[in-house]
Amino acid sequence: MTLLGKGYYIWQIWNCEGGDPAAIASKAKSAGLSHVLVKIADGVLLYNVDKNSKQDLVPPLIEACRKEGIQVWGWHYIRGSNPIGEARIAVQRSLALGIDGYVIDAEGEFQTGRKQSAARRFMQELRAGLPALPVALSTYRFPKRHTPFPFAEFLESCDYAMPQVYYEQAHDPEAQLELCVEQYLALNPARPVIPTAPTYGRGTWRPTAEETTRFFGKAKELGLSAANAWSWDVASRDAYSDLWAAVAAFEWPIEPPVADMPERLVGRLNEGDGNLVAGLYAENAAHVTGERMVFSRSAIADWYRRLLNELLPEGQFEVTGKAGSGSTRHYTWTARSPNGQVLDGNDTLGLREDRIQFHFSYFTIR
Repeated sequence: MTLLGKGYYIWQIWNCEGGDPAAIASKAKSAGLSHVLVKIADGVLLYNVDKNSKQDLVPPLIEACRKEGIQVWGWHYIRGSNPIGEARIAVQRSLALGIDGYVIDAEGEFQTGRKQSAARRFMQELRAGLPALPVALSTYRFPKRHTPFPFAEFLESCDYAMPQVYYEQAHDPEAQLELCVEQYLALNPARPVIPTAPTYGRGTWRPTAEETTRFFGKAKELGLSAANAWSWDVASRDAYSDLWAAVAAFEWPIEPPVADMPERLVGRLNEGDGNLVAGLYAENAAHVTGERMVFSRSAIADWYRRLLNELLPEGQFEVTGKAGSGSTRHYTWTARSPNGQVLDGNDTLGLREDRIQFHFSYFTIR
């Protein structure tokens, strides 16, 4: 399943439309949202459960949103001090609620000490209980600035990366989003990026409505399938209504897109026919790897026949991340074969008249 369109994070249900599930669902529908992401747990504790009545506020919200055709994802702030306990509450809560996807919110606690093993244990326990549910990681926007953070341990078992592209104290959403996507696609493993925009203020800083529109526009320009905003609790206040209106006014159709060139290329690779793959290239196309450069469709077909018959026979290929629009695509990919696997595929395509004109490919077979 590919997540498409616009989403909004909900922190405390009671601070959104007075906690009225029907009003939340109606406003989400009017804003053209495809999904909302509601907090369901904090550490090893349930969240969005009324402290006095003990009533769980999430199931009525899910029911109301589903009636409007809106997906509900659950998000969970974790700290890593009790990874097994946190994973078990995640599994229990996700199964009980029947959510459409689960988001890990991991931040500062995973920057201190050695938390790689905690992240690994959490993900193993989580995936043992939720083997098929879509899972995303929500954390820092620039991985290169947070090298102690266990990105690989989390992302290895995730379906999406949902970076928090909060450009606080700045007004350059496009530049920060582009750099964020570039750094996430350079990770190993890479995952499709679904960024989160800020619709709140910090001190004297706040984004403008125009910047919010530009953020979502840049996300679409980069070829991303969806984007989110944080948070409904703030943006529903009168002082931030312009930011809510900017998200609501941005048009993001949620119909599945026509298969793009990276997916078409990988689909043909999975059919195992080098000639079929080469048919996507222009007659005078260039194909470049670290070892050589070849020109012409026939030479490219020869290379793919060797890849599919000798290097990676019976290979199963998968696009793990993608960005770009117009005549350029950048994508990451993996492959698994009885002969070995590729975990670091990182390619760039240049397109002309719906054909591949040049292809720069990097990968290692292990």
